[in-house]
Amino acid sequence: QVQLVESGGGLVQPGGSLRLSCAASGIFFSINAMGWYRQAPGKQRELVARITSVNSTNYADSVKGRFTISRDNVKNTVYLQMNSLKPEDTAVYYCNVQTINAYWGQGTQVTVSS
Repeated sequence: QVQLVESGGGLVQPGGSLRLSCAASGIFFSINAMGWYRQAPGKQRELVARITSVNSTNYADSVKGRFTISRDNVKNTVYLQMNSLKPEDTAVYYCNVQTINAYWGQGTQVTVSS
């Protein structure tokens, strides 16, 4: 059974940093890409950052220069380092793993507020 276990969310002040982690287990096919999406209240889920099996990355324009995605292929884990956080980054962040299927984590809340 595929499991994606997310961690690292929480409450942080504007300008602060958080690091999200997502560990995937039970996946027997090659992982093509791993990524992070987010959904704020009343808004659609959107791509934050994505990294492929050859470490090609892409980011939403709103997070470029502030967020960094990375992955550990041995541990099947993807990370999202979030710096210079803004109140508009507040959302539930979801991990996504793509093999021949797509899998989603349960979501972790990130709240940026003073």
